[in-house]
Amino acid sequence: MKIEEIKGRGIFVKGDDIDTDRIIPARFMKVLDFSKLGKYAFYDEREKHPNHTFSDARYRGASILVANKNFGCGSSREHAPAALIGFGIKAIIGESFAEIFAGNCIANGVPVVTAKKDDIENLMEVIKDDPASEIKIDLAGDRVEYGDFSFGICQKEGHKKCLIGGTWDVIGEMLENKGKVLKIRHGLPYVRRF
Repeated sequence: MKIEEIKGRGIFVKGDDIDTDRIIPARFMKVLDFSKLGKYAFYDEREKHPNHTFSDARYRGASILVANKNFGCGSSREHAPAALIGFGIKAIIGESFAEIFAGNCIANGVPVVTAKKDDIENLMEVIKDDPASEIKIDLAGDRVEYGDFSFGICQKEGHKKCLIGGTWDVIGEMLENKGKVLKIRHGLPYVRRF
């Protein structure tokens, strides 16, 4: 599936170095079905801070997360993007991302794009003042638009190519090309016995 543009309402998490343990505590990772992880996104943070944006009804249904520097650092758990996806997040705009976290997001069809600190701060303020504001991320044009504002974004060229070309879903690609995959498999000497 090609992903060229994402539209939706925003939600934000302020602070640098938000690690994957904060995104989803380890004790909730004992599941086989990742689709049920959304209710645990920022679970401990929400317990400590009842006014956390992920608990605030004004942001219910938001699909674009806005973050600061080094979002998704820490362990390389795939559960962190899965928890955000389960919550309803379809794209993340931040100052910067941990490399493995960004890769895990792309592997699940969630664009991660970067922008300048001032642009991020302004977007967070607009979301805070008007949670119903629509945000549009144009992946092909490298821009974010909302209200009377817009700014440029950056993304890794490989990530952009996969999303826009629709090749981010490796399993989907393999299933679509099952005949070719089986032909190659049967030609490999080390799997003929299986």
